[in-house]
This record gives sequence, structure tokens and C-alpha cells, in this order.
Amino acid sequence: MIKENQKALNILLVLIDVLVISVSLVCSIWLRFKTTLFGPLGGHLGFQSYLLFLTFAVIPVYLILYFAFGLYKPRRTYKNIFSEATQIIKVNIIAFFALVSILFIINQPDFSRIMLFLLAIIGTFFGIIERFIIRGILKNLRVNNKNLKHILIVGDNELAFSFARKIRENPYLGFVVSGFLGRSEHVGLEMEGSRIIGSFNDLDHVLENNRYDRVVLAIPLKYYYKINELVESCEKVGIKAEIIPDYIRYFPAQPSVDMIEDIPIINIRYVPLDDDFNKFLKYLSDYIIAIIAIIITSPIMIITAIAIKLTSPGPIIFKQERMGYNGKTFMMYKFRSMKVQDPNEEKSEWTTKDDPRKTRVGDFIRKTSIDELPQFFNVLKGDMSVVGPRPERPFFVEQFKETIPKYMVKHQVKPGLTGWAQIHGCRGDTSIKKRIEYDIEYVENWHMGLDLAIMIKTALKKNPNAY
Repeated sequence: MIKENQKALNILLVLIDVLVISVSLVCSIWLRFKTTLFGPLGGHLGFQSYLLFLTFAVIPVYLILYFAFGLYKPRRTYKNIFSEATQIIKVNIIAFFALVSILFIINQPDFSRIMLFLLAIIGTFFGIIERFIIRGILKNLRVNNKNLKHILIVGDNELAFSFARKIRENPYLGFVVSGFLGRSEHVGLEMEGSRIIGSFNDLDHVLENNRYDRVVLAIPLKYYYKINELVESCEKVGIKAEIIPDYIRYFPAQPSVDMIEDIPIINIRYVPLDDDFNKFLKYLSDYIIAIIAIIITSPIMIITAIAIKLTSPGPIIFKQERMGYNGKTFMMYKFRSMKVQDPNEEKSEWTTKDDPRKTRVGDFIRKTSIDELPQFFNVLKGDMSVVGPRPERPFFVEQFKETIPKYMVKHQVKPGLTGWAQIHGCRGDTSIKKRIEYDIEYVENWHMGLDLAIMIKTALKKNPNAY
């Protein structure tokens, strides 16, 4: 029944996507040829030509890309809309270049490329709104016990109960635990709202007399010799077995699997920015944002430079070695906010709230984060990103990597002007361990929507630890 429902949902999604793509094209045609926002009205090929292009090029290209990027796969386990939104952005970027290429191949120089660019923007906007609405409707149905998937958990340990607890605490996922199988002495006990209905050896009997959508194996390592037998029992009745490994604590947020011949290797540190497309998308956004930011803030930077020069002897820009991407060092730029010190006497310590080294201008520009503005030039050089873990001095890195687990993971992406840790108040003289937890969460869960959210929160939120 669930499979039939999923097929029906996918068909409905395809039809809605076709409608959204068509409306997006009509809107882009109207903006291009019925307004002067994007150039003079002029003549165009006529609506019939664009209708043919929609039918034989636009819709097929978009649907192929939607399938290729997994936008018709079940989305129960997605925490938020951002992951789906990132895929929709990718689809529209690739679709734009694909459609322009098609026009080049069929030799259609009169077909508006601006209209296709508008289609990509409008299609992204409408596509994200569409998926947001559908996601909300499905969540509402599942919270009200509709469109549920029934799960049998094989296991009676903390791993199994923890999984059941997550299911119970998140009803919007649309899962319900129908029971556990465990050790014979535990049969009949109730855990996390469900009973242990049998022992491991009862799996064949339980599956023959009940209907489940998923069987999840969550057994301790010492019982792993039973896995083959348990999987075969599931396959007899056509149910796919799923395994929660007992060594899950070593896994990242999104584990990936590589294959060496026929041997699977689990990558315990998946980094979304290892993907070339993601890397290009972030580089492009960094470059554009840095240029815009430099233009907009140039009056502030000029005034700040003059104020520093007039009130304190020494250079305007403070350069300091920091550790960045893949452990490579670079010179990070800041407006100088402290009195000039002899390099041999410079303290290897955090700046504190009442640090006597700060100048009067320096105190203000640190509180307002104006001192960080020159780092947009670091972004243009490719040393930094707009968003990412904050870089540290090599002196501190050598200390922290020996005392803080996973500290060096943050260097698997470029450092940033602001980050996930900073919007949670981890800035300045705050807990390094907590900061690293946020940094690793960012590294393992990156998507463009997360970067956008961090930038917005950075702009709106005052940080009490900025000093």
C-alpha cells in the first residue's frame, strides 16, 4: 500500500512540477516581452514558438534533472527544506545552460536568452515554494496518523530504544514502531511505547503473520553472527532489512560509501563541499558576495582607515598568520584594533573584554565587527569563504588538535568571516569544544540554504561576545 501511495504521490508531483514549470515560463515571457524591466520590448518569435519549446525542450529537461537529482525520492528523513532547495537550485542552473545549448544546436539566435535566465530564477523560486507547501501537507497528514510506515525493530538494547524514541518524538516523519524483537527473557516488556513481541528466533513467524513496511536491525555487535539469518528471513517475505550499526557513534551526519571492487568502504567523514558542483556553487557565491560587500562597505572602510591612522601609530591593516583549508596557512587581514606590539612580545592568548591592548577606535570596530571587513579581500584571494569555521593561529591549532577530539575536521573546508558557531554565540573567549561541535555540524551538513541562513542571522543578531 505504501509503495502504491508513493507512486501516486510521485505522479502527482510530476504533474504539479509540469504546471509550475509552465507557469514559470509564462511569467518569464511576460517579464521579458510585456515589460521594459529587462530591455526594450521589441519583437519576439511569438507565443506559439515558446509553447513548442516548452513542450519539447523545457519540460523534458527539467523533469530529467528533477529525477537525476533525486527530487522524486521519499523525503521522510529530511530535516528541513534546505536540502531539497539546494537540489532545486542546482536543477535550474544546469537547466539554463542545457536549454541555451539546445538553442545553439538548433540554431535559434532569435530566441531570448534573457527569458531563459528569468525562467531559471522564477523556476527556482516557485519550485522551492511548491515543495515547501507539499512538505507541509505531508507532515500534517503524518502527524494525524495518515500515510504512516510501520516499523519492526529487531533489537532490545539502547541503540534500538534510542531509534524508537526518535521515531516517537518526530511524528512528522510518518513512521510508527509496531514492536520489538529481542532476547527471550525480555518478551512482553514495553519500551518507548511499543512491546517486545517476540525473540530474535521468532522473526519468520512474526513476518508471516503481520505486515510491516520496514524491518530495522539494531542489534549489539556480539549478535552480529545472526545478521545473515535475519536478513534472509526478511527477504523471504519481500521486505528489505535495514541495519543501524552498533558503531554509529563514529559516523558523520551523512555517511557515504565507496567501493573497492566489491568491497564497500564507509567514509566516516562525509563533506558535502568535496563535491565539485557544491564547491563551484560556493566559490561563485563567495566571489559575488565579496565584490558586492566591498563596494557597499567601502565608505565605512575608508572612514575606519582614516580613524585608525589619526588615533594610533602603526599600520592600518593588521596581518596575522592563520590556518586554513587543508591545514595550509595564509595571512588574514583585519583593521588594526590594538596597539602595535613587538612580534617577540606579542601575547599568544585570546582577546578579553577589557583587554588593555585595544585602542579606542579598536574597541568600537571590534564590537561592531567592522574590523573584519578587510577579510572580504581574503575571500577574493581564495583563502577564505564568506561562511565557514573561523580560522585560528597555528600556535593555538597545535594546542587544540592534541586536546580537542576532531578539532582538525574544521580544516576540510575554507574558513569563513562568520559561521554556524558564531551565530550560536561561540565567539571570542568562549568554549572551544562547543565551537568545534558547531563547526563539524556545519562541515557535515553544508548546503547553500544553510550559508544563506547564517549570513542573515549574522546581519541581524548582535553578539555579546564580540570584543
